[in-house]
Amino acid sequence: MAELSIIIVNLNNKDLVLDCIDSINKEGSKINLEIVVVDNGSTDGSVAAIRSFKSQIPNFKPTIIENDENLGYSKANNQGMEKARGKYILLLNSDTIVKRGALGKLLNFAKRQKDTGVVGPKLLNKDGSLQPSCFRFPNIKNAIREYWLGEEGLFGKYAPKEKEHSEVDSVVGAAFLITPKALEKVGMLDERYFAYFEDIDYCRQTWKSGLKVYYYPGSEIIHYHGATFKKMANADVQWKKLIPSSKIYHGLTKHYMLTAIIWLGQKWTRIVKKR
Repeated sequence: MAELSIIIVNLNNKDLVLDCIDSINKEGSKINLEIVVVDNGSTDGSVAAIRSFKSQIPNFKPTIIENDENLGYSKANNQGMEKARGKYILLLNSDTIVKRGALGKLLNFAKRQKDTGVVGPKLLNKDGSLQPSCFRFPNIKNAIREYWLGEEGLFGKYAPKEKEHSEVDSVVGAAFLITPKALEKVGMLDERYFAYFEDIDYCRQTWKSGLKVYYYPGSEIIHYHGATFKKMANADVQWKKLIPSSKIYHGLTKHYMLTAIIWLGQKWTRIVKKR
């Protein structure tokens, strides 16, 4: 049984997913791990390229699940999790580069912190700058505080300032470590989410189960932000994917209340600024 299973969902990101796999290959930690790539109907030769990947590590060969079409992020990850044999699960975007030692540090933290359900590493942009990767839950209280009371940053992504680790509401799904306790109590991703909100929802369920969500900056992963979801849904459709997911996450009544609070708050702010 592997200690860590890394699930990578790919859709027409041949070069990026090969770089991601290669970075795992060169990460350097002594971890018994496996890689499961779930391909969501790529037409760019991704699958053949992954099969041809050569490693100096014996038996370092990704398992590939081929879908005929794009089944969405949640369902594809769940396919990988069902196939996985690892004790811990890392959901990793195809547009990431794992830095040296990052997997070992992330895994060791999860083992030390006994109440961990989900942990996310520090994400970096391509140029090495910090990429915000945590969310506060997008509830009505926070919407009023930000859009009516002027408390900025409650709805956007942020990065905690603590140098060690931080308890957070949610971490983004680009690099998302799930512990055995979370797998037991929460299970897999909610497949109603085609894309967006599945990570926030899983973190919400993790907190409800009595486990915690942590941000751990001691582990660093580079993330080419947006490259994965540009392929999951093109620019004209992305906003359409967000709305159904919001309705599922909040429920219809709260979704429309939240939309009204944000829209009216933004409109009022513009009116005040013109005075």
